[in-house]
Amino acid sequence: MADDGTASNRRDPIKSSVGNVAGQRRRQQAVTVAKERRELLVRAKRLCRVGTNGDVEDACVDNEMMIDEDQPILEAQASKAVEELKSAVQYQGKGAMQKMVIALRELRRLLSKSEFPPVEAALSAGAIPLLVQCLSFGSPDEQLLESAWCLTNIAAGKPEETKALLPALPLLIAHLGEKSSAPVAEQCAWAIGNVAGEGEDLRNVLLSQGALLPLARMIFPDKSSTVRTAAWALSNLIKGPEPKAAAQLVKVDGIMDAILRHFKKSDEVTATEIAWIIVYLSALSDIATSMLVKGGILQLLLERLATSKSLQLLIPVLRSVGNFVAVDPKAILTILIREQNTEESIVGVLAKCLRSEHRVLKKEAAWVLSNIAAGSIEHKRMIHSTEVMSLLLRLLSTSPFDIRKEVAYVLGNLCVESAEGGDTKPRIIQDHLVSIVRGGCLPGFIELVRSPDIEAARLGLQFIELVLRGIPNGEGPKLVEGEDGIDAMERFQFHENEELRVMANSLVDKYFGEDYGIDE
Repeated sequence: MADDGTASNRRDPIKSSVGNVAGQRRRQQAVTVAKERRELLVRAKRLCRVGTNGDVEDACVDNEMMIDEDQPILEAQASKAVEELKSAVQYQGKGAMQKMVIALRELRRLLSKSEFPPVEAALSAGAIPLLVQCLSFGSPDEQLLESAWCLTNIAAGKPEETKALLPALPLLIAHLGEKSSAPVAEQCAWAIGNVAGEGEDLRNVLLSQGALLPLARMIFPDKSSTVRTAAWALSNLIKGPEPKAAAQLVKVDGIMDAILRHFKKSDEVTATEIAWIIVYLSALSDIATSMLVKGGILQLLLERLATSKSLQLLIPVLRSVGNFVAVDPKAILTILIREQNTEESIVGVLAKCLRSEHRVLKKEAAWVLSNIAAGSIEHKRMIHSTEVMSLLLRLLSTSPFDIRKEVAYVLGNLCVESAEGGDTKPRIIQDHLVSIVRGGCLPGFIELVRSPDIEAARLGLQFIELVLRGIPNGEGPKLVEGEDGIDAMERFQFHENEELRVMANSLVDKYFGEDYGIDE
């Protein structure tokens, strides 16, 4: 995956044929993160309603949402505002500069006013060339700020509206440098962040035009507002799926120290944006992962997990922990042992997340545990000896499907050692398997077998195989039969998926063949 080598994201030792799919999982996590952000109301693209110059009163005028019936009026006003701007750009007389700023402010006001800004009307009237002209170097800051603000909100629109900013990108990137004032640079970073949030093609354009380095340098100072905006834009720029941008970021001198410093000392809002950078770096670059681990990121992540109540922060922190667990299990094991049975231990804070009312938080916590449970025998026994087991067993039977599937990975991985050498089947940790089955998990796994989701059905069949093979005194088949497991497996008798068909039919033939029940 990454050009510097890629470690696993989730090792799945339940059945060796599944293989080592961790790298693929880490990339999937990076690519799909925009969807998770929407669930958290943290948009990949953001409309700017309050200016980066801190002029709240001016920025918030007419900040109320427009109703649908007002949209045609707003579009007409936007077209008129663009015409006024065109006239102001052409005007060379006394007060020309002030006339241009007034025209820009009016257009910006309209583009900030509605939940659905009249972007299409502004573009049709020819706004982009005028705004690019207003971004020229040597212009007063107020003009630059208003121009960049207009472009920011245009970029927050539909995909084709975002692409309309292509002619403006070179100047927006140029204004990220030290020659621009902090408010102007920050507003340009916001616009670039919206463009990067649109998709991989536009991210590649930004990278080819040199946006990454000046954005990275903007997070070096300690000004929280600038760091926050630049970090958000930077996270959009490196989010993948290709690891090229992450690899470039790692090479920026001082960037890792800045990331660690801000994540440790910043307020939660800024730390959230920094955490998303950590998510993508740990998913896409093993070099970055190694550097962050050496810098003490694991303990910082644990501290944030233990102390924060912010859902927006906890999600990227959890996802980062999962990535680090997968790529560097030894480092995580060190923390597990050092913090054993304390509320601040990784298992303790994950248990806190599993008790949360937030679905996304539960899912992320279960995903992290699945990575830990797929590790060494010490990892498995650590989890198995804590209160988290009762939470997992309850969640397997009561949670929405996506959480149940993640929980099933945890429980399944706790029951086996990783297959080694030529082993075709993983070795069972019998005491774990027995206690988990006694805890009532079997109906939940059989329910997964009945699921139309292929991955979940495979996971359910794998666990049934463990029960049939590993429960002492030949009690496994009786347990499976008692939960209608035979019926669940027989649905695969003519299934189109060959792997599941062969797996299910083999289990039925081996454990429930003609001789089954004769002794009784």
